[in-house]
Amino acid sequence: MKKLIAIAAALLALTAAGTGVLAADAAAAHYKVVFQVSDNDPAKWNLALNNIRNLQQDLGRENVEIELVAYGPGLNMLKLDSVVGARVHETLAAGAGIVACENTMRSTKTTKADLLADVGFVKAGVVELVAKQQQGWAYIRP
Repeated sequence: MKKLIAIAAALLALTAAGTGVLAADAAAAHYKVVFQVSDNDPAKWNLALNNIRNLQQDLGRENVEIELVAYGPGLNMLKLDSVVGARVHETLAAGAGIVACENTMRSTKTTKADLLADVGFVKAGVVELVAKQQQGWAYIRP
């Protein structure tokens, strides 16, 4: 019986040590995450921006590359009068990328001057999402 208890204790110790190694490996990993926001909804935008902040806090800014792709009705939340404009600026300042779809911009007659400063641009939001997923980025649509 003592031998059985010793073996069980050894297995628990190995499992605990292994978990620590896995946790350390996960913390050192580099993650790539792309978000889609195609809704003209401040609540949806705040959820996405909260998700981005939480990823950066939990994984470490240096360990995660994040891009938010806005297209369709979601483009409205990147306009100068956006109710989430301050949050967008905070997210950009924290190192996440936020890009606007130029196809949507053309169809809605929106110019770069109509959008918040420091927002990036992609030719087609949907193509950007497909390309990022092909490159192994995790895809999230809050």
